[in-house]
Amino acid sequence: MTSMQKLPGLLMLLLVLMAGSAGVTWQVQDWRMGKKLSEQAGLHQEDLTRISMVAAAQARAEQDKRLATEQQLAIQDQQHTKELSDAQRTQAALRDRLATADVRLSVLVDATDSAGGCNVPTATGAVGVVHAARRAQLDPAHAHRIISITDAGDQGLIALRACQSYAARVSELK
Repeated sequence: MTSMQKLPGLLMLLLVLMAGSAGVTWQVQDWRMGKKLSEQAGLHQEDLTRISMVAAAQARAEQDKRLATEQQLAIQDQQHTKELSDAQRTQAALRDRLATADVRLSVLVDATDSAGGCNVPTATGAVGVVHAARRAQLDPAHAHRIISITDAGDQGLIALRACQSYAARVSELK
């Protein structure tokens, strides 16, 4: 065989070797990039794990704070409910005492008021405990109305304190 006849075979061999070496180069490059990508994926996973742990800790802290606030609000609600029931019980006892004439409501009378035209004795009787100013007893119906007005006022004030306490506690959360 002549050198001219061998030339196409050599060219073919050269092309096969070049293609093989390109394939090997691609394979080595693929291994290198695969290793780098797996290292980056591992670092990324560590970052994600750290971020999720911090987020979970924050969520637990917020939940604990919310639960503590709910417990405090429940305690305050019990206190305000007790105040309200105590005030209602006191008002009911006072109404009962007024109904049985055990207690009488009276008002101070201004001795210098000339428009009153009321003849209330200035001296106290032997039974009374008032030693100073002149007083006039109120009609029991009027006394009951006054007691119910003060009862509603007491309930309103207790409810207002409860609302203010609740608003203050909730605003601490924000």
